[in-house]
This record gives sequence, structure tokens and C-alpha cells, in this order.
Amino acid sequence: MDLSDWDRFAAGGLDEKMGLELFELTPERARGRMPVQGNTQPFGLWHGGASCVLAESLASLAAVAAAGEGGTAYGVDINATHHAPARSGWVNGEATAIRIGGSLGTWEVILTDDHGQRLCTARVTCALRRPRRSA
Repeated sequence: MDLSDWDRFAAGGLDEKMGLELFELTPERARGRMPVQGNTQPFGLWHGGASCVLAESLASLAAVAAAGEGGTAYGVDINATHHAPARSGWVNGEATAIRIGGSLGTWEVILTDDHGQRLCTARVTCALRRPRRSA
């Protein structure tokens, strides 16, 4: 999967509902953003759960790219530390591979606001299911 494949996977899913815009997609790195508006908790701040959705979405998409054509991937672990709030604008995310192995991959995801202030640091591990090769 690459960036050109994104539209056929996004239709109707949580990423679409939350307004994910995807800018870059490779096994080693995925970049995207979500709007703060519509993704807040009752007090008007960016929701911590939205941080987890953005982090897991970016890492999982990179994981699918790492699994290769015909492969699949799914998240098995996420850890997120919230550093600062956001009240408006966009939350930008970048997932960078820490290690991509045969059956697991781990990505560090940094989320920032429009001014570059770090809002969240996450680590996401995904199971990779690569297609079986015929002999």
C-alpha cells in the first residue's frame, strides 16, 4: 500500500469520521493530521483518545505498507503520553519505524500542534501478516 491506495481504505471508517488527512505513507514513515474541531472532549480540548486514534492510524497504515501487497497488519499495543493540550487548528502526526521485523513492527509517533509544540508521544506495535509465497 502507498499513498495512492489510501482513498479506497478510508471510505466510511473512523479515520474519515475524524478527518484524517494523509500526506506520506511508506513502511518507515507515515505523516498526517486531524482537525481539533470535532475531536474534543467536553471542555473543548483535543481528546486524548483522538491522539491514540491518530497515532494508531498512522502506525497501522505504515505497518500495512510494510506487510506488502496482499499482506495485512493490525495494532497489538499502544502507549501514549499526553504532554500538552490543543484547543484549535490541527494535530499533526509523524510515525517513524523503530523496528520492522518479520511478524512485528514498532513505530514511534510524535503529535504536534500547528506551532510545532509536542502534544503527545506514542509507541505503537503492530502484527504483520505477509502473504505466503508459493514454491
